[in-house]
Amino acid sequence: MEVLYERCCGLDVHKKSVTACLITPEGKEIRTFGTMTKELLKLSDWLVKSGCTHVAMESTGVYWKPVYNILEPSGMKLLVVNAQHIKAVPGRKTDVKDAEWIADLLRHGLVSGSYIPDRAQRELRELVRYRRSLMQERAREVNRIQKVLEGANIKLGDVATDILGKSGRAMLQAIVEGKVDPKLLASMAKGKLRNKRDELEQALHGLLGPHQRMLLARQLRHVEFLEEEIEGLNQEIEERMRPFEPQIKALDKIPGVGRRVAEQILAETGTDMNRFPSAAHLASWAGICPGNNESAGKRKSGRTRKGNPHLRATLVEAARGAARSKGTYLSALYHRIAARRGSKRAAVAVGHAILVAIYHMLKTGTPYQDPGPDYFDKLNKQAIVKRAVKRLETLGYKVTLDVA
Repeated sequence: MEVLYERCCGLDVHKKSVTACLITPEGKEIRTFGTMTKELLKLSDWLVKSGCTHVAMESTGVYWKPVYNILEPSGMKLLVVNAQHIKAVPGRKTDVKDAEWIADLLRHGLVSGSYIPDRAQRELRELVRYRRSLMQERAREVNRIQKVLEGANIKLGDVATDILGKSGRAMLQAIVEGKVDPKLLASMAKGKLRNKRDELEQALHGLLGPHQRMLLARQLRHVEFLEEEIEGLNQEIEERMRPFEPQIKALDKIPGVGRRVAEQILAETGTDMNRFPSAAHLASWAGICPGNNESAGKRKSGRTRKGNPHLRATLVEAARGAARSKGTYLSALYHRIAARRGSKRAAVAVGHAILVAIYHMLKTGTPYQDPGPDYFDKLNKQAIVKRAVKRLETLGYKVTLDVA
C-alpha cells in the first residue's frame, strides 16, 4: 500500500500510561510515557524533535484529553479515532502491538479522525453539558420533594402545577417552619392559584412528621443551591455565546427550539457546517438517523447508531416541544409518524428533520421557512381525494367533485 505519511505516530492511551509507536524513514521506535503533564511534555518534545507530522490515538473514555491538550499546540495533525474503526485482527494483543497497528493504519491513510472542536468550543461544551446535568439534578430533587409530601399525606402536586412556584415555595417554607394550619397555608396562594383555596385546604391537610420536615428543609436548600449554580452558568454561557447571537435568534424561529435548546445545539455542532460534508453526515454523527444494516438484499434492523448522546437528547427534547405546536410542519410530521410507528420513533424523526433544517440554515444563512401543516396533503392530493370519496361512498353517499 502507498505510504501517505512518512513520519507518523500511533498512541495507545490508558489511564496511567501512553505507549507510542513512531514510524519514520529511519525505522520504528517505541516508547512508553506516563500520563502526568511532565511525562506528556516529554512525549511532545520527542515527537517534535523527530519531525512527526501526524498522530493518531483511540478515543478511550476521557483519557485522550490530557494527551490532546499537550500535543495540540505543537502543530502536528491530531486524529482521535473511534476504537471500532481500528479494531485489530484477533490474536496476540499488547499495548505495543496496539500502538504499532494504529501507527501502521495512520501511515497508509486508513483512519479518519473524529470531529474535535477547538478549545473555545470545547470549553463551551463543558459548561453547557454541566448546566444540563444540574438542571436534571434539580428535576430529580423536585421529585424527591414530591415523594416526601406524598408520604406526609400532603397532595399539593394535585392542585398546583408547579410545587416550587412562588405559591408552592412559600407554603413549603411555612411547613418547614412548623406551620400546619391548612387555612393559613392556603392563604399564601398567589395569582390564579387563589381561585383554588378550597382545594388547597384539603390538599394541605396532612400528617407531617419531624423527620419529613427535616428532609423538606434540606431538599429546599439543595434546590436553591442548584438554582444559584444554574444561574451562574447561564451568565457565563450567555457571555460566551454573544458571537453566535444571530444564529441563536435564527434557530429560535424553529418550533420546539428555544434559546436554551439553541445554545445546546450550537455548543455541540458549532456554527461552521463546512466540517460536515452533508446534512446526512451530520445526522449520522449525532446518531439520530436510521441505521444501515442490509444483508442478502434484505433490510434488517434500522436502529439508530450510537452518536453524540448530548445532541441527540437535545433534539428529541426539541421534537417533543415541536409536536405540541399548532399548525406547523413539524407537528404534522410527528403525528403522521406517531400514528403508525409510535411516539418515540416520531420524536427521533422530527429531531432528525430539525437537525437537517439547522444544517442548511447555518450553511447557507437562510431563515427557517415552515412548509405548513398541509405539506403532506399537498404531496399526494389525488390519493387523499380518492380515499375520502371512497369512504363517503361506503356510507351510501353519491359523491360529485367540483373544483372550487
